[in-house]
Amino acid sequence: MGAGALLLALAACAQQPTDDVGFGGQPPAPPGPVQPKPENERTPVAESSLDTTALPKGYPAKVWTQENGTALVATGQEGGCSKVHAELAEQTAEQVKLVLVEETPEPPGICTMDLRYPPVAVRLDAPLDARKVVLEQRDVKVPR
Repeated sequence: MGAGALLLALAACAQQPTDDVGFGGQPPAPPGPVQPKPENERTPVAESSLDTTALPKGYPAKVWTQENGTALVATGQEGGCSKVHAELAEQTAEQVKLVLVEETPEPPGICTMDLRYPPVAVRLDAPLDARKVVLEQRDVKVPR
């Protein structure tokens, strides 16, 4: 009986997809229409074109464009149980407002005490060009 269960468990493990994250594996691409690109395919947004006054002190303020300026990507901040994503709040001829939304489950439960800085992206209607980027951050509680 024990050998049969072991054989069944080994057979199930052998049928796992090969693209799972693990030793030598690669993580799957993040969901969403815009995928962050390698450094050499990014165009940094100049600090003079960023308005970060609404961000909490110490929040990362690294922003870049890709895909000929039609994708806007920023460094978000998440940790423990929370996840961050970007929302395009406004885009005018003068500026683009990007809200970095950190969702935390409510009640939070047991969470680790780490911080992560994933890139989060939105698609623009037109290339960013000379428009100013306004960054804001919002915390949201989501029911478990």
